[in-house]
Amino acid sequence: MAKGIFVAGGIAVLLSGALDLLDGAVARVKGKASVRGAFLDSALDRLAEGAILGGLLWFYLKSDRDIEGLLVYLAFFMSVMVSYLRARAEGLGIPGDVGILSRGERILLLTAGLLLGLVPVALVAMVILGMVTVVQRLAYGLRKSQQIK
Repeated sequence: MAKGIFVAGGIAVLLSGALDLLDGAVARVKGKASVRGAFLDSALDRLAEGAILGGLLWFYLKSDRDIEGLLVYLAFFMSVMVSYLRARAEGLGIPGDVGILSRGERILLLTAGLLLGLVPVALVAMVILGMVTVVQRLAYGLRKSQQIK
């Protein structure tokens, strides 16, 4: 991504996303699913998303495209908040997977933006839908937390 070869990056993200969907399914079918594997998968998902967005940030900063760089930062920040709210809610015994923009949808948006040459549009969508998801998860978590004694 940092070199601006977005279509190749989109293909790489698409392929890695497909493999990511398969690894958990294969582990479950083979009876090898584990808490350790799920934990590692979540950590690697965050690292991969950070690497993708970091490459885009580097490209835009080198190209003096400050607005796009800011969009990358905001998309990353919303991604972190969405993931954090899910993890925190689930750590408290509250379902945390509510909202419209989970990781899969973020990756699909970003992949489409890379493949179609519409990265800034995808980033704006990620920021706006990420904000909506943060509000949804906050509201849900606050509502459910009142029911827990």
